[in-house]
Amino acid sequence: MKQRGFEIAKGWEDKDIKIPVRKTKNSAAYDIEAAEDTIIPMFEPGIKPTLIPTGLKAYCQDDEWFILANRSSGPKKGFVMANSIGIVDADYYNNETNDGHFYFQYYNFSDHEILVKKGDVIGQVIFMKFLKTDDDAAKGKRKGGFGSTDK
Repeated sequence: MKQRGFEIAKGWEDKDIKIPVRKTKNSAAYDIEAAEDTIIPMFEPGIKPTLIPTGLKAYCQDDEWFILANRSSGPKKGFVMANSIGIVDADYYNNETNDGHFYFQYYNFSDHEILVKKGDVIGQVIFMKFLKTDDDAAKGKRKGGFGSTDK
């Protein structure tokens, strides 16, 4: 039985997407690469974050989730994740809206636009377990992809 891992998202199969790896045996995170060249414009009030596609989806157990985290070098280059971290639930995998394709959202706080090239490491994924409260009674079912639990 599959426990957790990465797959290429639908529509990205022929785009030379690399399955993430940990760089050392004690690394907590898997390095994630950009799936295509993306320009992150300089921040100005009212601008929306730039979504950088990964071409990936990830699966994990029902009592797990994964975190999308900024690289430590990101802020010194001027780009910071818009939501500080991303929380991706197990039921995001294979959802009907986007197949579970996850993106990183960035703002650029430098004094120039930033070009992220395909293959640049843009963030990290860490798989985690979660706990439930004694009175947890959640029964909802995911109906879509990115931001769908806000609806």
